[in-house]
Amino acid sequence: MKKILIISFVFISMFFFLSCGEDFIDNPNDNKPPETRIALFPDSSIAPQPSRLEVAWWGDDSDGLIVGFYYTWDGIDWTFTSENEILFSLQIGATDTTYAFKVSAVDNGGNGIYDNKIFQNGIDFGPEPFTDSNNDGIYNNGEKFFDIGLIDPSPATLNFPLKNTAPTIEWNALSIIPQISFPVMSFGWNADDLDGMGTISKINIVLNDTTNFNNIISLDGSVRTITLRTKDFNSANPLMDILIEGNESNIFPEKLSGLKLDDYNTFYVQAVDIGGASSKFISLPDTGKTWYVQKPKGDFLIMDDYSTSDGAAAFYNSMMDSLGLNGKYDIYDYLNQKPPYTNVTFLQTIKLFKYVLWYSDNNPSLDLAAATVQTYIDAGGKIAFSMQFPQNVDPVLLQGFLPINPDTIYSKTSLLPNTVISAQATDSTYKQLTTITSLFRIKSFYLNPNGAVPIYYFPNNELKGYIGFFNNSKSLFFYGLPLSKSNGGAANVKSLLSKIFFEDFGVTP
Repeated sequence: MKKILIISFVFISMFFFLSCGEDFIDNPNDNKPPETRIALFPDSSIAPQPSRLEVAWWGDDSDGLIVGFYYTWDGIDWTFTSENEILFSLQIGATDTTYAFKVSAVDNGGNGIYDNKIFQNGIDFGPEPFTDSNNDGIYNNGEKFFDIGLIDPSPATLNFPLKNTAPTIEWNALSIIPQISFPVMSFGWNADDLDGMGTISKINIVLNDTTNFNNIISLDGSVRTITLRTKDFNSANPLMDILIEGNESNIFPEKLSGLKLDDYNTFYVQAVDIGGASSKFISLPDTGKTWYVQKPKGDFLIMDDYSTSDGAAAFYNSMMDSLGLNGKYDIYDYLNQKPPYTNVTFLQTIKLFKYVLWYSDNNPSLDLAAATVQTYIDAGGKIAFSMQFPQNVDPVLLQGFLPINPDTIYSKTSLLPNTVISAQATDSTYKQLTTITSLFRIKSFYLNPNGAVPIYYFPNNELKGYIGFFNNSKSLFFYGLPLSKSNGGAANVKSLLSKIFFEDFGVTP
């Protein structure tokens, strides 16, 4: 009896298995989609974030493996990645913005072939991602690809609020300002924004009054340096050109108003982002300092590059007055009024004037001369030098603004008082000069035969070459000693300056 029951159980079991076999084969267990989770960081789920944030996620698949993830920030464009943690940089909007991050895990239940389109859960995910080995932009047989299986139909989602932070601005290290200047000045600043430098949309600048919105000029947010200048000397409200990055070929189309000539001024700058958030206005000069903008008196500038206190300034002032130029010239006390962004600011300053007399002792600003003088002359200016040089000087630097042969410079340790410096006999209108004191570290030059007109030399052969000369166009005169110490004998410096200024340069007395 027991044997019959066992046989019956086996038979019934076999019958049940055979009767169910077709349905089992035709309807295997369905592949289940994976599930996705986002790592929750307290600071990312509670408080507004800066625009750079790190997001992490993972996936689980009960019947397979995770091969990657699709994520989106806008719910439209989905990106595949095999990573499960990425540092994102998000663009802050015009206002505080909330980004909805979504991510769906992908399992390994693909079909084994490359698909040009993955469409699941009502979303077009595009073609399957692949390694473009030959960089032709299309899938080729044999290239590695991710065989996309099922994609989580319920993406993990987390909102990230981004708060628009106001930009900051500060003066850069080069932005100093002298107590007095002519109506030319350069300014530079550093601007930053936690939301990214690209969010700074404009830089506001204004002179003297930040409450007068009509005077505020808005520059592009990328601008960090400007030079202001004007020749509008006779207007009650002079307008200033704005040279972006100090570039003569990049002048802003609008002009800056608000300048007060022969008065104290303050320059302000402010950064504004795309959301309208702004930094505070910062000013130059800052509290406790002043910036006086001096209106030029005429076309003539004396460049005082003389560091020794021996009466040279009084000599040149007296000499200019004796020539009938009283009230028609200005003095640039360069060593005490050095501007920021020196080369650009200085060049634009001397270009306010048609004529310049540049005098120095034996420590002149040679780099400045080499960087600016030829450009000034090319713009129509005329310049005269009374200048000595240090013991060691780069002849190539001198050739940058003087028509000399840099291979031949003659030097002498000292000259005695009453040394005669004669002019070429070919032009008797240039008078002989005589030293009135001992002079040291003297240099004379062999001139460029195609670029200079020789004038002054040492007739007693103290030095070879020439110590005084013009360039060919007579727009530059050079004398290699202090004129204030060359007015001995017949005191011919006044005659020389009269000849150079009124006849050679065309100055109107």
